[in-house]
Amino acid sequence: MTLDVKEEQSFKYIETGTGEPIVLLHGLFGGYGNFDAILHHFAPKYRILVPKYPPYELELAYTTVEGMVKYVEEFIAYKNLNQIHLVGNSLGGHVAQLYVLQHPEKVKTLLLTGSSGLFENSLGDAYPRKGDYEYVRKKAAATFYNPAFASKELVDEVYAVVNDRARALRMVVLAKSALRHNLRERVPELTLPVCLIWGKEDSVTPAFVGEAFHKLLKNAELHIIEQCGHAPMMEHPDRFNQIMERFLDNHS
Repeated sequence: MTLDVKEEQSFKYIETGTGEPIVLLHGLFGGYGNFDAILHHFAPKYRILVPKYPPYELELAYTTVEGMVKYVEEFIAYKNLNQIHLVGNSLGGHVAQLYVLQHPEKVKTLLLTGSSGLFENSLGDAYPRKGDYEYVRKKAAATFYNPAFASKELVDEVYAVVNDRARALRMVVLAKSALRHNLRERVPELTLPVCLIWGKEDSVTPAFVGEAFHKLLKNAELHIIEQCGHAPMMEHPDRFNQIMERFLDNHS
């Protein structure tokens, strides 16, 4: 689904549909395209918003996990959203958890997929090397079970970031901030309904991370998708949407 990007104040985002709001938060190298299948499937029943928050385009003050939470907080306040269904992939899940901990009254349900917050590989210690396109391509492909999902467009975008000194610095700072900001002690405070969708072959946040979240959360369901990496909503969109729809139907 192709939608126009809105630019208002300091925000860039896409918005479609009507109904209860769903806010989708992408990961470190993510973007709108990560959620195409969700947008297409759920727009007839829900109001869906996807803020674009690439840290390499924001002020340095936002380039920490706490700063990203602040940015999302300001966006949700600007759009005057309440009773949100919040969905986060990878770093977006980390940000989503912190937002719920700070604003539990705002969020109705939480869906985490390949989320950081407890344990993650490859966010900081294996950052793509500058100038090495083949290395970047291999790292992007390793994110997926099926390497074909690492399109040239995606690889080119990551390559452009790591070869821009200012942008790359912000990404490294944010990655290290995420690794330091472990939520193990706080995850049990999340008492709202949570849906966990994990790829069995996720190499960034392995399946045991989803299982650890499941054990720590009081009101959660866990779904493991086979032959799937770090972005289930991209590799197995039909299965992902089926799980998400049933979860939302139970809590809408």
